[in-house]
Amino acid sequence: MPTYPYRGASPSFGAGCFVAPSCDVIGRVELGDNASLWHGVVARGDMNRIVVGEGSNVQDLTMLHVTEELPLLVGAGVTVGHQAILHACAVEDRCLVGMGAVVLDGALIGEGCVVSAGSVVPPGKRYPPRSMIRGNPARAIRPLTDEEAERYGNHHRIYLALKDEYLAGG
Repeated sequence: MPTYPYRGASPSFGAGCFVAPSCDVIGRVELGDNASLWHGVVARGDMNRIVVGEGSNVQDLTMLHVTEELPLLVGAGVTVGHQAILHACAVEDRCLVGMGAVVLDGALIGEGCVVSAGSVVPPGKRYPPRSMIRGNPARAIRPLTDEEAERYGNHHRIYLALKDEYLAGG
């Protein structure tokens, strides 16, 4: 896995992390215990820091970046789907960000939310916990049901098992 120090800062990884060899991880990137970055992820913590919380997974071909003013903060137990873009935003614990979704500068995705695949979250937009977020521009269309909150909030467990298989050599 290519890791690159930048301006004196190097990436740091908690216990049990999986980072695919095709990832580029640059500068101030911190992965919590059991977090995973899958194939082709770029995590560019060059101008500010990127934090990916415990047990979270960032799936294939996702772009993580920051601005000088704003870090990128991903909570614990978060799933970020394939080809998403998270840019200088905050995603709280137990969220699911769908494939191809874009979350822009200063946005806040509240705890336990789902951002539907392909949605575009505008800069600075804030969403309450347990919201179903959809569209372009994205809006909270309704609260999640208890069943949905349980299912989506635990989706990261699939990737905890998968990353352990990869770490064990498949």
